[in-house]
Amino acid sequence: MAAITAKMVADLRAKTDAPMMECKKALTEADGDMAKAEELLRVKLGTKAGKAASRITAEGVVAAFIGNGVGAMVEVNCETDFVTKNDSFAAMANAAARLTAEKNPADVAALGALPYEQDGFGPTLEDVRVGLIGKIGENMSFRRLVRKAGGKVTSYVHGTRIGVLVEYEGDEVAARDVAMHVAAMKPVALTSADVPAELIERERSVALAKAQESGKPADIAAKMVEGSVQKYLKEVALFSQPFVKNDKQTVEQMLKEKNTKVTGFTLYVVGEGIEKKQDDFAAEVAAQVAAAQGKS
Repeated sequence: MAAITAKMVADLRAKTDAPMMECKKALTEADGDMAKAEELLRVKLGTKAGKAASRITAEGVVAAFIGNGVGAMVEVNCETDFVTKNDSFAAMANAAARLTAEKNPADVAALGALPYEQDGFGPTLEDVRVGLIGKIGENMSFRRLVRKAGGKVTSYVHGTRIGVLVEYEGDEVAARDVAMHVAAMKPVALTSADVPAELIERERSVALAKAQESGKPADIAAKMVEGSVQKYLKEVALFSQPFVKNDKQTVEQMLKEKNTKVTGFTLYVVGEGIEKKQDDFAAEVAAQVAAAQGKS
């Protein structure tokens, strides 16, 4: 049996908003597996856990560049929100997006090797990054990049934390509206058929556990599971989502009305999937208290 620490409980609570004792029970049942514990809480507490789990904990910006039929987007991370407002940091991020579009680097390492000078640092983008770390006093890194060419591309960046590239044919205004929709609704695929199998299976697993807890007969439980999965697919597929500017029609219907076709999209949310290092002084105190209680 894995040891359940106060920090593990605190981390799970931060992800799910679930009560502390429920988090501890879930971690104990999951033998310390964070992902499994989160899934157990979703089964027990419903969508509350799932919604809270989408919170972003890392800092940084998303920068996009569109030019000469090419679209590019990068995520650049830092330690605190304060640095995201720094002009030098913003300039470096914007330069990274432009260089990605113009030079087509294979990955972030190749991006860093491209020629670029700023604030007296250079001759490469990586040298500028290292120089700004010393100047600002905070770590920063290029996390990921995407480049789209060979067709029409548009972008939308909400603030500096959410960025979307959309590949399309037809009307640019409609395509940009789709980019705004993606930023707001965060679909995972164009259509239900494109939703990754692992996401479907995860949702099916949660639905099955809920159905089993309901005590319904097997045939009814099976229908409940299938209904939940189909509802999930409709909610996460772009084309079947109600359009944010007019929820009386789906995105697919809006595009058809505008004689526009969206062939792909990329969504970046700052810090998605990154665990932000936090001051865990409180967790350490809690762990010490728990240890002391265990000895008494």
